[in-house]
Amino acid sequence: MLKTLDRYIIGQFLKTFFLILALIMSIAVVFDISEKTEDFAKTSASLHEIVVDYYLNFIIYYSNLFSGLLIFIAVLLFTSKLAGRSEVIAALSSGVSFPRFVRPFFITATILTALSLYVNIFLLPYANKTRLAFEKAHIWSTYNLEEKNVLREIAPGEIVYFEAVDMPRKTGYRFSLEKWENGQLRRKLMSDRAVYDSVAGHWQVFDYMIRDIPPEPGFRQLDQGLDQHAMPQGEVVQEEHLVRGTRLDTVIPLKPSDLGQRLEAAGALGRTEIAEFIRAEKARGGSTTAYYEVEQQQRTSYPFATYVFTLMGVGIASRKVRGGTGVHLVLGVLLCLLYIFTMKMTTVAATNSAFNPTLAVWMPNLIFGLIGVWIYWKAPK
Repeated sequence: MLKTLDRYIIGQFLKTFFLILALIMSIAVVFDISEKTEDFAKTSASLHEIVVDYYLNFIIYYSNLFSGLLIFIAVLLFTSKLAGRSEVIAALSSGVSFPRFVRPFFITATILTALSLYVNIFLLPYANKTRLAFEKAHIWSTYNLEEKNVLREIAPGEIVYFEAVDMPRKTGYRFSLEKWENGQLRRKLMSDRAVYDSVAGHWQVFDYMIRDIPPEPGFRQLDQGLDQHAMPQGEVVQEEHLVRGTRLDTVIPLKPSDLGQRLEAAGALGRTEIAEFIRAEKARGGSTTAYYEVEQQQRTSYPFATYVFTLMGVGIASRKVRGGTGVHLVLGVLLCLLYIFTMKMTTVAATNSAFNPTLAVWMPNLIFGLIGVWIYWKAPK
């Protein structure tokens, strides 16, 4: 059973955290309303949609996003207050060891970590899906794909190429579709322009040319594919076949969203959806795979940062120092900034270079976890 000290610390921890969370979210909502007032005035969205579809999910998203840092601030504030009133010294002087004093902090951290994991994995994707759908319909401007020379493998051996894509018009320019068999290019469809028909769900290509390429010398063509055997001497090699036209409907299994979409959409994918998206994105050679892998890993790593922040917070704030809470907050803010900087640096390295996304996401927790252990070890002294 929890003793009086445990219940007191757990209660103070949770009360301080949720009080700070409510205060920060209230400020965030007020600032967001002031920023989007003009957008809301122009939109056809009802008050119910603004409040429930947008702001309720807005609060869920940002509460979870800032939870780790707010937990750190909460630990600093109420532990510093305990130290300022000499309650920490009194507890330690009465025979309570420092590890025993820290135990209720980690009980609370476990509760908050479990809550954050549930929100990240199960609740947040659906909340983000509703929020982002509202923003797409009423706030965002049309998405533009900045990437040039877009390549996607839509099926084994079938590669789509666009020199440029106009997302608002759902139009790709300098389009080609290549079909490869056994390392040989067998067919190539080329077109000046390809337009996606949202109603029919397929691409229409204009001013096209289809080039059928026979097997290279040394191969012979069979009805069911290519047989890699030397051609009999004197066999005639089939010539290339060209077809030209002005318009052609295709059955390419590719949507404009497969070429590119806002990176925020990663947060709206469930656990199985994001795993499937990463697999498909790797298969077709997408350029955003690392970003989605970072998003996938952060759903687990960020909740566990609660333990890191709790360990550092208790170690810093449990010592009674001249300047009290102010000194503790300054040290805490510096550590927060360093953590954010490290996280940003590693995730940018993962999304813009070959740095492993899993290592990039978990490295800040490992580094600052070691810092927290050192602070914890020094705290009783």
